Amino acid sequence: MVQQQMSPNSSSHQPEEPEKIYLPRTSESETLKKIRHTASHVMAMAVQKLFPKAQVTIGPWIENGFYYDFDNPEPFTDKDLKAIYKEMVKIINRKLPVIREEVSREEAESRIKQINEPYKLEILSDIKQEPITIYHLGEQWWDLCAGPHVENTSELNPKAIELESVAGAYWRGDETKAQLQRIYATAWETPEQLAEYKRRKEEAQRRDHRKLGKELGLFIFSDLVGPGLPLWTPKGTLLRSLLEDFLKQEQIKRGYQQVVTPHISRVDLFKTSGHWQKYKEDLFPMMAEDEEAAAHEQGFVLKAMNCPFHIQIYKSELRSYRELPMRLAEFGTVYRYEQSGELGGLTRVRGFTQDDAHLFVTPEQLDSEFLNVVDLILSVIKTLRLGNFKARLSFRDPASDKYIGSDEAWNKAENAIRRAVETLGMDHFEGIGEAAFYGPKLDFIVRDALDREWQLGTVQVDYNLPERFELEYVAEDGSRKRPVMIHRAPFGSLERLIGILIEEYAGDFPLWLAPVQARLLPVGEAQLDYAKDVAAKMRAIGIRAEVDTSGDRLAKLIRNAEKEKIPVMAVVGAKEVETNTLSIRTRASGELGTVPVPEILDKMKQAIANYDNL
Repeated sequence: MVQQQMSPNSSSHQPEEPEKIYLPRTSESETLKKIRHTASHVMAMAVQKLFPKAQVTIGPWIENGFYYDFDNPEPFTDKDLKAIYKEMVKIINRKLPVIREEVSREEAESRIKQINEPYKLEILSDIKQEPITIYHLGEQWWDLCAGPHVENTSELNPKAIELESVAGAYWRGDETKAQLQRIYATAWETPEQLAEYKRRKEEAQRRDHRKLGKELGLFIFSDLVGPGLPLWTPKGTLLRSLLEDFLKQEQIKRGYQQVVTPHISRVDLFKTSGHWQKYKEDLFPMMAEDEEAAAHEQGFVLKAMNCPFHIQIYKSELRSYRELPMRLAEFGTVYRYEQSGELGGLTRVRGFTQDDAHLFVTPEQLDSEFLNVVDLILSVIKTLRLGNFKARLSFRDPASDKYIGSDEAWNKAENAIRRAVETLGMDHFEGIGEAAFYGPKLDFIVRDALDREWQLGTVQVDYNLPERFELEYVAEDGSRKRPVMIHRAPFGSLERLIGILIEEYAGDFPLWLAPVQARLLPVGEAQLDYAKDVAAKMRAIGIRAEVDTSGDRLAKLIRNAEKEKIPVMAVVGAKEVETNTLSIRTRASGELGTVPVPEILDKMKQAIANYDNL
């Protein structure tokens, strides 16, 4: 009876994913660099043809396209974008040569003054090398540019170009300077690549964690609270707790100790660590007791990093080599003063919780402890089903002055990371300039279902902070020695991780992570008590179950459960009550048919314990 009501046509199975076409990023393809850089100039030429008062500023390529910033008296409309695109097609079809010219700084300045474009003068002042390179489209339009470009506009395919949107942007990213209009666009080698890119954009909108987070009741933002500060609902808080509990259990197995530290500290703590000197602009403003304290930079700041706090716990007493390695872990909330234009849902916020841990080890323990941390991160990635990743060796740029510490300390730390990846035989690449200011990192770059890349897990080797804080331990021979620190965060931040997981799973959380794991759907009032009794048995063994008591018709009960992406739906009719069974449907496997209650409880319990679906 019940199974007839649950027809296959109402199955909540997700459609099969279409076969993916590999879309190279601009940074990965010299051809795309040339296409997009040239297309951006064609767009700028078209804008100035249609809007003579528009002044161009900068127009770089980005990972999936390009943009150009314009100072135009009137805002661009969708109608304007269509007109600009039509003009671009005309320019492309004219088969204009793209000509590179080298001129002196004086000549470049003279030409810019002739066309009265002050933004170009500012850009010119930033160019240090000479001669100055200028690129012409035919004989009618030019811009300062380093390239690269195609040789002729005919190499651009108009059917592989699309103007996407207009957004506001401040000149130089400075809110005190002129507000410009930024036209975003994309360009590809073929129309097929453009079609695939558009399909992925539509899929990204379907998976958007901001949209799904609201629909699933996980988190909200409030204007009164402020941008970049998410508020977690009961379901969202449960999701956070599940992830925290999972990692805490894994850490207990590996000898970590949990700690809790304050949300504020004296500025002096971050001066000692170097964060104040290096990242003062990224911290929230200092809270000073009076003007004199403010003048001497004496006061309190919101915590931006957990590591200096953990260092204080280590340093609270003299440690023996017998106590090492000491592994201190904390789900610590930190605060960064991100610019409002950089905020984005959960993936870029101003207050976020890091799954931070800091290991204090002897130099002899460094390699084995580093490998153990990598093993933990790989285990986390596997459990979360984020298997498509690559490892980046994030090293310092020797030419930069943003790093602290000696060459010797950096070489030792970088060599330790190299040894680890070589020992594991792990595919990796080097990212010069991606290191933290105090030490190199091994970063895990995850590629999601939409082929986007996110940095999640990270492990860092640090000889510098132990030196700055004068950390010591008593060695076996009685001498005082300096420990080495390992910083690590398998999740990175809970907020960003949850945003990524929502989009990776399209809101369909695996059984163990779903805030509500099972919903019982009584066909009528007569089955309500039985459904409540079964739900109570589920909750007694740790299954998060609830009963739909709305009294709606079965079809609506099922639709509501599907909309909320409940992993297991159990329909309860007269036959199920009589036989002590449930008619089970899961989002992962479809209909399982009629299953005895003890059997479904056992199956669900095992699936949850194994981080698996039913």
